[in-house]
Amino acid sequence: MKILVVDTYYPAFLASVYRETPGLFSVTYQKQLDVLLSQCFGTSDFYSRHLNGLGCAARDLIVNCVPLQSAWAKKAGQRFPGMFMRIPPRAFRIPMVGRVLAALPGLLDIAIAQVREFSPDVLYCQDLSFFPPESLAALRKEVKLVVGQIACPLPPGPFLAGYDLILTSFPHFVPRLKAKGIASEYFRIGFDTRVLEHLGEVAKDVDASFVGGISRHHGKAIPVLEYLALNTPIQFFGYGADSLDRDSPIAARHHGEVWGLDMYRALARSRVTLNRHINVAENNANNMRLYEATGVGTLLITDRKDNLSELFEIGKEVVAYSSKEEAAELINYYLAHPDEAEAIARAGQARTLDEHTYQRRMEELVPILQRYLERT
Repeated sequence: MKILVVDTYYPAFLASVYRETPGLFSVTYQKQLDVLLSQCFGTSDFYSRHLNGLGCAARDLIVNCVPLQSAWAKKAGQRFPGMFMRIPPRAFRIPMVGRVLAALPGLLDIAIAQVREFSPDVLYCQDLSFFPPESLAALRKEVKLVVGQIACPLPPGPFLAGYDLILTSFPHFVPRLKAKGIASEYFRIGFDTRVLEHLGEVAKDVDASFVGGISRHHGKAIPVLEYLALNTPIQFFGYGADSLDRDSPIAARHHGEVWGLDMYRALARSRVTLNRHINVAENNANNMRLYEATGVGTLLITDRKDNLSELFEIGKEVVAYSSKEEAAELINYYLAHPDEAEAIARAGQARTLDEHTYQRRMEELVPILQRYLERT
């Protein structure tokens, strides 16, 4: 089974990698891709590496990375409308990234050419909004199975209709997608053990943390986080601090953006860390932080959800809160009782390393893909 995993990365993350890696713009496509994947951002190569280990032929594309895709086009000896063959480093200063990407329709053309060059059995899209409906319809004639995966608000209907199957870590999305006539299955995300190899030993020098974004999708979280900033020693890491009011109590404790391994390191440094789901999760636990925090051995204090007990044993492997007051009480309690906190953190990590790794997830994914391929 040949599987092409298509993803998009946050422009701010891409900007940081190219800014901090001198000369990366000018090296080969494969070397750029290797550097990007080594950062363990998002799902990195966690799918393809384990799929290859299971006997599949899997490959990754990062389709919105301008210098990476330019390098592929240059190697292929092709020019695409609107595509720059040489991208100056200044183009990846963060304020410019969005405008640069918007000016490059050639990114879509290159991605389509890459799909055709690899000729996969399965086109596996981690961003359901990248391929316009007409482009996906054309690719479906050349690819046996088009699969999408989503854990964010659904794009407009025409972007969904082109998929043979949509996998989601939101249990409530499955019946909604099926009601639209789209095949869908529940598929959880996870943790990759290679992260631990990259991190090595990390000293726990942060009492409590929130590691994550602050955006319009996290609107309900802001009052909780501000309350915790006033009532606990919590520290904040992630993107979106510039969207806060100037007098927000979060601002004084915000340490800026952390991406990839730096994000994992911020979690690993924490004795306890808070998790909060985005609004679209509704009353279901699903996000990556569940597995990232427990995977690195940190006590996770997460918002209580209906299905949380299906993933972890509450009170033994993770701790759950139902209000900002309870969250503050739990943070302060476990900081005052480090032995209890460490015992829960160890149990949570053991559960994740046993049940919630990407190795396990890919062992679950392959039969799903095989089943749907047999129907084509």
